[in-house]
Amino acid sequence: MRLEALPGRAPEPTGNPITPAKSALGRLLFFDPILSGSKDVACATCHHPRFAWGDGRATSIGVGGSGIGPQRKFLASNPLPLIPRNAPTLLNVGFNGFVAGGRPGAAAEPMFWDARVTGLEKQVLVPIRSREEMRGDACTEADAVEQALGRIRAIAEYRELFGVAFESSPDQSVTAARLAQAIAAFERSLITPDTPFDRFMRAESSALNAEQQRGLRVFQDSGCIQCHGGPMLSDYKLHFIGAPDSTRGGLRDFRTPTLRNLRHSAPYMHNGSQRTLRDVLVFYEALSDGVSETLDGGNSAGEPRLDPLLKRLNLNADDFPAIEAFLDALNDDRYDQSEPAQVPSRLPVAGAKSSP
Repeated sequence: MRLEALPGRAPEPTGNPITPAKSALGRLLFFDPILSGSKDVACATCHHPRFAWGDGRATSIGVGGSGIGPQRKFLASNPLPLIPRNAPTLLNVGFNGFVAGGRPGAAAEPMFWDARVTGLEKQVLVPIRSREEMRGDACTEADAVEQALGRIRAIAEYRELFGVAFESSPDQSVTAARLAQAIAAFERSLITPDTPFDRFMRAESSALNAEQQRGLRVFQDSGCIQCHGGPMLSDYKLHFIGAPDSTRGGLRDFRTPTLRNLRHSAPYMHNGSQRTLRDVLVFYEALSDGVSETLDGGNSAGEPRLDPLLKRLNLNADDFPAIEAFLDALNDDRYDQSEPAQVPSRLPVAGAKSSP
């Protein structure tokens, strides 16, 4: 794979062009707990701008919690489990699927750690149906989206906003497809295309200092680029690296994450098990040194083999500072961190209520 600068705009599906009205509506819906069955969880509860559009937790707390970010806790009476995987940042999520030399359409965007859904428009509705994320025990999975639409339709301001955004009658404008399109349009606006790395790739040679340039060379020579290439520094393929699947246990493949904005998106990996970038490098150094060779052939439980690409990974602890310097050049602190003062439901924005 090769490295490339990020384009200045995320791709849009043919049927869902970004417009100011649609994106503004999507932002309100994203922060409004009205979408959850218990009316206490919003998309922004686990993907908040204060935490680089993640939540800073190893694994997230959805329904039945209070607070935002690392301080979010379960209420004493909550019967639901943790969300089993780390909440990834939504920065640049509209570029999911971008790989070196290829430009798949927006509908091909792989979503979630296991890539079980493609396209933001499809992804948006999944958490609304998920019991531990937003549905709770208020309704069945089959009824969750329609009940959320009913709550939205009951709010006159939302009916008007949908009518404007989709140029239709307010009384007929609120549909599941349009709900998903509005939130997806907003999420595609969350981009950071002007990091020092991007400027360097656009021939601004001074954008990276000497240590960062050395780190870039080590990053390529050590084999990290096998999976972390392209404009998003991800091949968007599924790989097995021997890390357990958080609270669900077991071992399986997970999608390569982007390396952009790592300064703001700890903890790392699908299970949130690595607290720092140094921890991640040590983890991969151990794999490349053969510490996990016992997993190489799988086992009787049917667990997968370690990805053969790991055998071509050659990390040296002496190079960690240079690699970390390079990874720091993938950050852009000027991303959108705004949140609405209030949402049309008048519920606490992002579900950020305190414990009783």
